[in-house]
This record gives sequence, structure tokens and C-alpha cells, in this order.
Amino acid sequence: MTQDLSGGATTDSYRVHPIGVVRSPRTVPVHDHWGSVSAVLELDADRLQPDAVAGLDLFSHLEVIFHFHLVPESDTVTGSVHPRGREDLPRLGILAQRLKERPNRLGVSRCELVGVDGLTLYVRGLDALDGTPVLDVKPYQQIFQPPPEAVREPTWLRAAMSAYYF
Repeated sequence: MTQDLSGGATTDSYRVHPIGVVRSPRTVPVHDHWGSVSAVLELDADRLQPDAVAGLDLFSHLEVIFHFHLVPESDTVTGSVHPRGREDLPRLGILAQRLKERPNRLGVSRCELVGVDGLTLYVRGLDALDGTPVLDVKPYQQIFQPPPEAVREPTWLRAAMSAYYF
């Protein structure tokens, strides 16, 4: 399927170039306990000017978009699976989950911004592995989030994910 992206151009794919890399003590996928993991985002000075992070330190949290580079394309899921492989949970479509085996293998994570030193960002709670390509970084801004009372989730979700950050 082609999509008109702009100016009448159509394409079947697109290119995204990493702007940095994650440096983390975690090197293999682990489901839980990401909250205390400290990591570094090494942003690429060939892709970004030094002032690209100006003002970022005014924010407490970031949204990081990254590529699940260790997931082979052949492992992607295009249908439904049980969350976390747990058969006690209902099958959900891949687009109703946050699995790394997504069709484009893109991840989005919110994490605490601990510090900024030039193009080096120090973070905590980023659920990405060492060597993960960083595609984009945005400041987390509550104004762009729905009010908590407007959010609907399955009743079992909180229990199933209770150890993710803790």
C-alpha cells in the first residue's frame, strides 16, 4: 500500500536515521524492573548541533523513540498473541500491546531525565537495551496527555504489568 506523504510523492517505505544510541547496563531483554535502571543517551554530533538540547533540562521526563534492533524482522507479529506469553491473559492484537515484536519494531518509552551534558543525556527508567538506536527524543509534557479519568484500560493490565518499573 502506498501513502501520499507530501507533495504528491508516494512510497512503500521510509528511512529513519538514528540520532544517537542507548548505553545501558541491560544487554538482554528482561520484562520487569526497569524503574531503577540508569542509562545514557549518546546523541550523534554528526546529526545534531550542540544546542539541539537547549532547554531540555527544564523537563523532568523524556519520551524516547527507538528501534528494537535485536528483533529480527522474521519475528514480528502481525496478528494476536497472549500478552507476555501468559495464556491466562486474553489474546490481543499486536496493535493493542507494546511488544517489541511490532511490525516496524519501534519502541516509545517515557523515562526520567537525570541530567544533560552536551549531547549526552542521563536517564532513569528507560526500557531499552545497550546499543539501541535512538530515533527521536521529546520532552514529556502532561498537557499532551489525556486526563486520567478519560483513560480506559483492561482491568487485568495493572496486575500483569505491576513489576515493570518496580
